[in-house]
Amino acid sequence: MGSITTRDGTQLYYKDWGSGQPIVFSHGWPLTSDSWESQMFFLASQGYRAIAHDRRGHGRSSQPWDGNDMDTYADDLAELIEALDLRDAILFGFSTGGGEVARYIGRHGTGRLAKAGLIAAVPPKMVLSEDNPLGTPIEAFDGIRAGSVADRSQLYKDIASGPFFGFNRPGAKVSQGLIDSFWMQGMMAGHKSAYDCIKAFSETDFREDLKKFDIPTLILHGDDDQIVPIKASGLESAKLVKDAKLLVYPGAPHGLTDTHKEQVNADLLAFIKS
Repeated sequence: MGSITTRDGTQLYYKDWGSGQPIVFSHGWPLTSDSWESQMFFLASQGYRAIAHDRRGHGRSSQPWDGNDMDTYADDLAELIEALDLRDAILFGFSTGGGEVARYIGRHGTGRLAKAGLIAAVPPKMVLSEDNPLGTPIEAFDGIRAGSVADRSQLYKDIASGPFFGFNRPGAKVSQGLIDSFWMQGMMAGHKSAYDCIKAFSETDFREDLKKFDIPTLILHGDDDQIVPIKASGLESAKLVKDAKLLVYPGAPHGLTDTHKEQVNADLLAFIKS
């Protein structure tokens, strides 16, 4: 585990497990690199080098007032990849992290990459607009912002105990441990950073970024994702990324890297080896 200092003086915490071909993970909102620990542990145990950072403003990284936007997130990722001199790397992004991966490729290309994966990811564009009729109305994101200002601790508990893991579905097997982990990671984020990130993940348009993908790409999504609905995200991204491999998990929620971790781990490994 270590840290790098970016050009604007932000310290980014990262963990670096194992050795072999590097696999870099970008996490979702409002979480930390810990949210990838099941996949990192599994793949590092399979002979790969698993690397994940806490996005600026999240987890153990600095909490700058500015720079909580997708361009800066992508540039931070580029600085990490360059600082560690990673080559032939595979990038996996979950939710907001999928946007980070897309914008990284859009801004920095694929010269250091071998493959990429978008897991329950926010691209192409989340918010409803005239040119994005499948999107989610802005009022939903305004509600998240209002909840964050009013009582973000309770907001995170409500998200985790309800739609994120699908625990609000009939017959769901609720894990208090997953709820507590989500809440703990969320509360490690800076208030301003997490607030700004809502706009970053919901309003950024990644369509032109996705068109620049020229490496094998996996798109993995649950068809019962209540946070990032598959019709406006995974299915649309698969149309924009040339020759993307699309995997749809029937009945899976947004937080499938935890609820379906054995299946996710197996599918990521198969994609890496393919």
